[in-house]
Amino acid sequence: MVVGILQFELLIPGATSLKDKRRVVRSVKDRLHREHQVAVAEVGSQQVLNVAVLGLASVSSDGARVGRTLDSIVAKMRCLREAELGGTKRRVTEVEVMPPTEGMDDADRENLSKELLKMMDGEGL
Repeated sequence: MVVGILQFELLIPGATSLKDKRRVVRSVKDRLHREHQVAVAEVGSQQVLNVAVLGLASVSSDGARVGRTLDSIVAKMRCLREAELGGTKRRVTEVEVMPPTEGMDDADRENLSKELLKMMDGEGL
């Protein structure tokens, strides 16, 4: 499994309030998530009016794909109208994949069944 992490700074010169800043940040986060299927969060400078620091993560089984995704995002951030791209940090790392499990054993399956029955009886499901 390959994990790509990108941290970048957005300079938002037109923001006159934190509400203006949040509007720009929300728009960028939603767009990146929608277009690239990445997880995005504001990770720094939350109370600074004209600067936002965002972090994002991309996960794939293909390192080249992660690299292309991060490259595409940086290029897209350079073309924003409502903000300017500041500094960026990037890391791509390989993480060991967990071995497959054999599934639940009989005791786990029985306990789960009992819990579900109890929930259905108690909550009228």
